Amino acid sequence: MLTTLDLKLHIKETLKLALPISAGQLGHVMLGVVDSIMVGKIGSASLAAASLVNGIFFLILVIGIGLSMAATPLIAMAKGSEKLDDCGGVLNHSLIVNVSFSIFLMITAFLFSFLIPYLNQPTEVVKEAVPYLQILSLSVIPFILFQTYRQFLEGLSIPNPPMFVAIFANILNVFLNWIFIYGNLGFPAWGLFGAGVATFLTRSVMSATLIIFILKYNKVKRYKPELNFLTIDFSLIKKLINIGLPSGFQYFLEVAAFAFAAIMVGWIGKTQLASHQIALNLASITYMIILGISAAGTIRVGGAVGKKDVYHLRMAGFTALGFSALLMFCFGVCFILLRNFLPTLYINEREVIDTASQLLIIAALFQIFDGLQATGIGVLRGLTDTKIPMVISFAAYWMIGIPIAMLLGFYFELGAVGIWIGLLLGLTLLGITLLIRFNSRSKKILL
Repeated sequence: MLTTLDLKLHIKETLKLALPISAGQLGHVMLGVVDSIMVGKIGSASLAAASLVNGIFFLILVIGIGLSMAATPLIAMAKGSEKLDDCGGVLNHSLIVNVSFSIFLMITAFLFSFLIPYLNQPTEVVKEAVPYLQILSLSVIPFILFQTYRQFLEGLSIPNPPMFVAIFANILNVFLNWIFIYGNLGFPAWGLFGAGVATFLTRSVMSATLIIFILKYNKVKRYKPELNFLTIDFSLIKKLINIGLPSGFQYFLEVAAFAFAAIMVGWIGKTQLASHQIALNLASITYMIILGISAAGTIRVGGAVGKKDVYHLRMAGFTALGFSALLMFCFGVCFILLRNFLPTLYINEREVIDTASQLLIIAALFQIFDGLQATGIGVLRGLTDTKIPMVISFAAYWMIGIPIAMLLGFYFELGAVGIWIGLLLGLTLLGITLLIRFNSRSKKILL
């Protein structure tokens, strides 16, 4: 039976993990927010190009992110069952899988840049977008390296070091943007391309810093984080792929939906695309915070599975789900109240600001369901349940959300607003369905 003491304990433990993870996630997304703000000072064409490329790039990168997340529940389970040596083994095999795949992703991102001219985008947007995606592609490997070591620490319930690295990275990124976007300290003004250079350098420093820290950190030495590829367990590699690839493709389906939405908005015009970028940038801030709660849910559910404790498994999952819904409700209220002010942080063009303020109302409406789906994916990953959620995501985004978005956006001529209403409906269905699935699966997982 649920007691007040149990509930307080679960909330405390969830927040203990979620706050630093959310801060770290927020640090990542703030790199993009700062880039958009600094690039937006150049003009709407640069901001629109940033919107297009960031959507495409993250669409590719997110598969690697999902793949890297397979290590977290396995490490949490190993720690929960007190098999400490297995934690380092998971890290080493995760490195083999993730680095190999990141090379493929880097090449894919670079080659995709040559397809941008065929996406029916404004000429001035295409001119800036192509070189920007090419330089961003070089940052895939350092980003995935950082992500792999971060998942290792989070699986051990040590989320603070990646958070501090992410905070430092933002300071570094602002400085490098100032140099390369605007042309300071003797460098030429590279505009949007300069933002890409700054991102590559920042991510390289992030990965190197976290790797060196882990190898020197006494607290994790008992988990054997040193590189050791003398013995390779192909069954573990297969397990990482079986958990990680569905997670990666689930995120791919989600990001693809928003990337395709950006392309559809681009068909309308650069003003609407710039407005879409602003609203999506702001919504991504709240989403990244919720990903911290989702990751905490993964870790705590995975740890309970390792201990074979069904009661605390369900409590950990529902605590994460409930807290994310409450927090996203608060964010939604903020979006509505500040809808006319927030876009002015990005750009001074009145038409862009007016359209972005309309999109923020829709973003406010889908906050709760976005929180439920993001956290639902996390707690189900803690059960190593990733394949069916991937199928559910496909149905929600691509059989319901996108078709309705196209219908409202173009047939009913609602423009970007209609496209965002379609996304709202897809997220609503997904959030409710994943909540129901966790309730069902968590009762059966250890029976």
